[in-house]
Amino acid sequence: MRVSQLSAASGVPVPTIKYYLREGLLPAGEQTSATRAEYGEGHVRRLRLIRALLEVGRLPIASIRKVITAVDDESLGLHQVLGTAHYAIAPSIESHPDHEDWRRARAETDRLIADLGWRIHPNAPTRDELAQAVLTLGQLGVPVTRESLRPYAEAATDLVEHEIGAIPVDGSREAAVEALVVGTVVHGRVLDVMRRLAHESASARFFDVSEG
Repeated sequence: MRVSQLSAASGVPVPTIKYYLREGLLPAGEQTSATRAEYGEGHVRRLRLIRALLEVGRLPIASIRKVITAVDDESLGLHQVLGTAHYAIAPSIESHPDHEDWRRARAETDRLIADLGWRIHPNAPTRDELAQAVLTLGQLGVPVTRESLRPYAEAATDLVEHEIGAIPVDGSREAAVEALVVGTVVHGRVLDVMRRLAHESASARFFDVSEG
């Protein structure tokens, strides 16, 4: 297909496609003449991945390039590719290793992960992300312990077993990363909304005396 057809098939405007080509995010098409190139379904899949990372994951171009590089590196296993995408969409957290409260929160986080037997890279940004949440709760007068976090960890384990099982591992690597990004970001929002709905329902059962 020509670039105009690729645009129609993907929903991405032609100028944007040309920008992705210049940035190396999209592989070049097969050159059929000095001014024309042909594109295939692989280009459509790549554009879907870029859009998922950009519009759903809200990643900057530099981070998208890192994910695309990992997808294209056949020496990397799927776990490493998905890990690159996971770390890319993680929010930036400023650690404070010189602060005693921060070190305590990070140590509590690391102990929880070890107790759960989770295989998490020592430098995973999610460790700092959880530590920041633990620290914030402590500052709000809600001390957090491994036991208080355990129900959340167990619920997360059950949920992620379902999500990981839904990732298409027998197709393209682009499809797997796209499913991860969509699942992590969009289903994360679904989970948050459903949790708040459940809170309202539980509150009505426990505290709404108007219903007798």
